[in-house]
Amino acid sequence: MKREIQSKKEAWLHAVRLRTLPLSLASIFAGSFLAYSLHVFRWEILLFASLTTIFLQILSNLANDYGDTVNGADHQERQGPIRAVQSGLISLQEMKKAMYFFGAFSLVSGLLLLYLAIQDWSLFFIFFGLGIASIWAAISYTSGSNPYGYLGLGDISVFLFFGLIGVIGTFFLHSIDFNASVIWVGLSLGFFSTTVLNINNIRDIESDKKAGKKSIPVRMGRKAAVGYNWFLILAGYISLLGFCFFSQNWGSALGFIVFPIMFKIGLSVEKGKTSEEIDPNLKKMALSTLLWVIFFGIGLLFL
Repeated sequence: MKREIQSKKEAWLHAVRLRTLPLSLASIFAGSFLAYSLHVFRWEILLFASLTTIFLQILSNLANDYGDTVNGADHQERQGPIRAVQSGLISLQEMKKAMYFFGAFSLVSGLLLLYLAIQDWSLFFIFFGLGIASIWAAISYTSGSNPYGYLGLGDISVFLFFGLIGVIGTFFLHSIDFNASVIWVGLSLGFFSTTVLNINNIRDIESDKKAGKKSIPVRMGRKAAVGYNWFLILAGYISLLGFCFFSQNWGSALGFIVFPIMFKIGLSVEKGKTSEEIDPNLKKMALSTLLWVIFFGIGLLFL
C-alpha cells in the first residue's frame, strides 16, 4: 500500500525525488575522472557541471510529477509511490512555479559553466544549444501537448543525456578536446541509466497501459522488458571492456566489482511480481551506477 504524504514539506521532498540525484551525477563524475587521468581536470568545471545537472534533474522530476498528473498517469490505481500533486498538498500552479525556478537555476548555472570552460564563441553556442535541449528534454518528458515519454522515447533521451552527452560533454568542458575512448564510458553509463528507467517502467506497466503511456515495457510486454533489462546491464559491462581495450587502461576494469550487485538487482526485477517488490530496485540501481563510477575512477587513476 502507498503511504500517504503527511505535510507539504514531505510532498516537496517526494517531488524532488532525492534518490534520483546520484544517477544524475554519475556521468559528471565519470567525465571528470577521465579528465583527471589525462591531467586536464578543473575543479570549477566539476562544481558547476554538478550543480547544473542537479538542477536539471530536479526540474525533470518536478515536470514528471506535473505532467503525469495533467496527462492522467498519476491516477488512483497507479502502482508506484504517490506523487506530490496527486496528494493534493501541492497545486498544479505551485508545481509549475517550481519548474520555472529550477529551469532558471539550470540556465544560470549552465551559462556560468560555459563561461568558465569555453573561450571560443562557436563552441559556446554549440554547448548552449545542448543546454537548452537538456532543459527541453527535462520538461517535455511527460509535460506538454505531446510528451515524448508517452511515446516510448524516454529510453533514448536517458541514454543520450545521462550517458553519451553527459560523459563526453563533461570531459570536453574540462579538456576542450575529444578522446574517442571516452565514448565507451558514455555507452556504459547510458546503458546503466536506461536500466533505471526501464525498472521504473516495468514497475508501472499496468498503470501506464491504462493512462495510454506507451513505454518500452508497455510496447513489448513484461517478459521482453525483463530481457531488455538484462541486455542493458550486460551491455554496460561490455562497453567497459571496450574502454579497457581501446585505452589500454585495464585498471578501470575495477568497475566489474559492482557487477554482482547489478546482477542481483536484475534477478530481483525478474522475480518481482508487484510494484512494491520492484520499486526498491530503482534506488539500488541508481546508487549502484554511482558506485560503478567510483570504482571505475579508482581503477582508472590508481591501478
